[in-house]
Amino acid sequence: MTTISQTAGRSLRPSSSGGFFSTLANAAYSLFDRLERRSAIKTLSELDDRALRDIGINRSQIEDAVYGQVKTELTRYL
Repeated sequence: MTTISQTAGRSLRPSSSGGFFSTLANAAYSLFDRLERRSAIKTLSELDDRALRDIGINRSQIEDAVYGQVKTELTRYL
């Protein structure tokens, strides 16, 4: 007696529509993340040097602080 499995002909890849929507969602997330970071950089750039010193960064560290690269240095001193 021969048994034929119903799953034998199915592909193991996810459907193409799921991949498309996942890619679209990732692109939208990346765009919103980029816009939010640009806004944060603009806001910090508008602060004077004293205000920047109060939060623990100087003007040359603004982009690094927004992207999270200064945080590890700051926690080392705390």
